Amino acid sequence: MTSISLPPQAVGSAFSLDKMIVARDKTMAAVRRIAAQIRPGMTEQQAKDLAKAELESMGMDRIWHGIIVRFGRSTLKIFKQQIDPDNVLLDDDIFFIDLGIVWDGHEGDAGDTFVTGDNARKRACAEAARQLWQEVADKWRRERLAGPALYQYAAERAEAMGWRLNLDIKGHRVSDFPHSIYKAGSLGDFAQCPDTGLWILEIQIADPSGEFGAFYEDLLVSES
Repeated sequence: MTSISLPPQAVGSAFSLDKMIVARDKTMAAVRRIAAQIRPGMTEQQAKDLAKAELESMGMDRIWHGIIVRFGRSTLKIFKQQIDPDNVLLDDDIFFIDLGIVWDGHEGDAGDTFVTGDNARKRACAEAARQLWQEVADKWRRERLAGPALYQYAAERAEAMGWRLNLDIKGHRVSDFPHSIYKAGSLGDFAQCPDTGLWILEIQIADPSGEFGAFYEDLLVSES
């Protein structure tokens, strides 16, 4: 059988940019609804189970990548590393949630970081991940940069802000489900300007102390 090579920014016949944005919005809403229910004393496994129940109650089509919840030092882990099911969230802690969910045949992918206490450095780290994501997205909108240039800019800005960017996390394709047939690779290695509504920009930073980090991801769309 002959293998057909599809362009890295191809989409399926059912693709709709409007549906991609709805999927993004629903996934981010789910992240925040789940975060509001996570409490100190929970384990990562309990939080993952809570997340799955919440997504089912919201009427998702399916999960397209595993639910990720990271507490404390585990916020330094990258996507491919397993959760620590017995890791407990502390009273003065940091955590993030990363969800990949299909809604109406389209892939949502969103992640954000939250803090349980009043630790100023942890709160600053969570906010810095969001700020850095916004700065990189704005750079893409203004200058139409390719993936490597976007992540070079992200690394430079992270250092200037006092954080370390984890360049093992470089973003990826999304589309009408399943995007994996397009074999597009990482956004950070993609040598063209990413089209609107097809790529997730991922930002993962670490505190220079090496004790914790923060994560934020969202869909790149031309209008903010």
